[in-house]
Amino acid sequence: MLIKSKPFGEIEIDDRQRLYFPLGVLGFEGLKDYALMDATQPPFYWLQSLDVQEIAFILIEPRVFRPDYAVSVPDSDLEEIGITTPDQMLTFAIVTVPEDHRRMTANLQGPILINRAKRLGRQSISLDPTWQVRHLILDELAKIRS
Repeated sequence: MLIKSKPFGEIEIDDRQRLYFPLGVLGFEGLKDYALMDATQPPFYWLQSLDVQEIAFILIEPRVFRPDYAVSVPDSDLEEIGITTPDQMLTFAIVTVPEDHRRMTANLQGPILINRAKRLGRQSISLDPTWQVRHLILDELAKIRS
């Protein structure tokens, strides 16, 4: 499938990269069709809206910089996208990259959860107060390495 993406322009994707978010993403509830794409700089990914080319989110798997990260969301959120066991789920956090890239943050309070088999996604709100909206990725990585 040929799509128009914010980061790469026109690009071919595999059908397996397509995701459906029945409730959209917080703040973008009307946009339901997305593609999950590798970014040119690992460990990042792009979640590209298939409806609006200009809407794309940078994602990271939280355990890359917070090995202790655990998903703690209402069971009903998982049931909505058919997740019954942890191995069915991919977990991502939305990344915000400010002008000073060293200050990029990840939203661990609002994880993006994906049922890998059904290709259904949902953004949830964590029930664990440990996880905040702005975790400084590079600072967290430095803690791991020290």
